[in-house]
Amino acid sequence: MIITVEGTLNTISTAGNEGARTRSDCFVTLEITTSGGIEIDVASKVGALYGDSIIELTKDMLAHFEIENANIKIEDRGALPFVLAARIEAAIKQSIETDQEYWLDLIEENKYHTKKDRYRRSRLYLPGNTPKLMLNAGIHRPDGIILDLEDSVAPSKKEEARLVVRNALRQVDFYGAERMVRINQGSMGLEDLAYLVPHNVNLILIPKCETADEVKQIDAKIAEIANEHNIDAPVYLMPIIESALGAVNAYQIASASENVVALAIGLEDYTADLGAPRTKEGRETFFARSQVVNAARAAGVQPIDSVFSDVSDMDALREVVEESKSLGFDGMGCIHPRQIKVIHEAFAPNKMEIEKAKKIVLAFDEATANGLGVVSLGSKMIDPPVVKRAQRTVHLAINLGKLSENWKEEA
Repeated sequence: MIITVEGTLNTISTAGNEGARTRSDCFVTLEITTSGGIEIDVASKVGALYGDSIIELTKDMLAHFEIENANIKIEDRGALPFVLAARIEAAIKQSIETDQEYWLDLIEENKYHTKKDRYRRSRLYLPGNTPKLMLNAGIHRPDGIILDLEDSVAPSKKEEARLVVRNALRQVDFYGAERMVRINQGSMGLEDLAYLVPHNVNLILIPKCETADEVKQIDAKIAEIANEHNIDAPVYLMPIIESALGAVNAYQIASASENVVALAIGLEDYTADLGAPRTKEGRETFFARSQVVNAARAAGVQPIDSVFSDVSDMDALREVVEESKSLGFDGMGCIHPRQIKVIHEAFAPNKMEIEKAKKIVLAFDEATANGLGVVSLGSKMIDPPVVKRAQRTVHLAINLGKLSENWKEEA
């Protein structure tokens, strides 16, 4: 917020999260003054170790934004530099109009891109304005980490969350997880992209997507920003189907751009749109889930299931994942790290699937070695998509330690 102090030209702005229970964050109060130079007050339990570096960062940022007179107070509760910088920048931008940004260095660990067909069995949702949850998220080894700018962020905190997410993309080690961001809807989502595309984001989730035009508009905006910043790495797209209209248009959405790599479904909003309560049996969502799987497969992208909201019931989660796999989904969302292991195990190929895949791969290798254009297993012809899926199953089994890398020699 911005408060004009009566009788002066000064403005006071605040940013961050405060309170005794807040961890790995800070609360910044900034007063732009007309004289007196820069006054910095840091209150931190780790001030003896990091107080000087906090002050240096603050001075550098104020100078960057050409602020010569200000009083700034930082109540620090273990915030890392990427959080401090985001909160200070948010406070500054509430007080002055500026198009400048303050970019922290991109760490070496985050200089990677992802492939279109990589595994997306799990995607862990993290609120975009809660940095403490981001710090160790990669340790749990999800396939993807979603920094959320949409439903989990209060309307009054959207601007701050953009800065936190931007800085996290540059500075947080996610241990090789695909760096995903769920943007907001409509024009706000298009504005979000300027804070993401230049900062090594791998994939954008499009919430409540209902038409192919929405995908094309976002894809075009990404291309425009990438061109401005000389970025040649792809930014992939994952539209989320969350309404009856979205389900009807699922194939058009999935095939709207070659940068679409997956099609997801969000069942909470979908059932709300239907006016039907969610049940354990899931009859009310069967059509939409099947529609998403069929649309994704027809478009050649990955179908991704919704989240499971009960983080304490691992047995129920396993049942849901097994059902999801039986419907044809390749992965699903999760809202707590403890769900990741169950999801990975349940989506992993079982012994029967591995044995079948091995036979198909061996038949393909034999046909290739003999110069044959047709692959057969016994009396049955094997289509190329079946071979590709078998190769993927074998590769996944090797990665999960369920199959030796030398299995062909051992066969």
